[in-house]
Amino acid sequence: MLQITLGAARHNAGYTLKEAACLFGIHPQTLSSYEKDSSKVSFEFIEDIPRVYHMPKSAIFFGNEYEFIRTIRNKQVV
Repeated sequence: MLQITLGAARHNAGYTLKEAACLFGIHPQTLSSYEKDSSKVSFEFIEDIPRVYHMPKSAIFFGNEYEFIRTIRNKQVV
């Protein structure tokens, strides 16, 4: 299954950072931090992803944003 970043999921759902943060019940700065590195997000946040972004949580890449980009680039080279 193809995975996407939290930031991409938010954009696909059509939310601004502030709107999505409000739906998750967190501060926009916290969501921004999660979008850069989602390796340490709370269980409650992960469980809310389907409700907020209307996609399965398994479709989200949990980790550092740059690691995701590096993984995609390596797959393109191979």
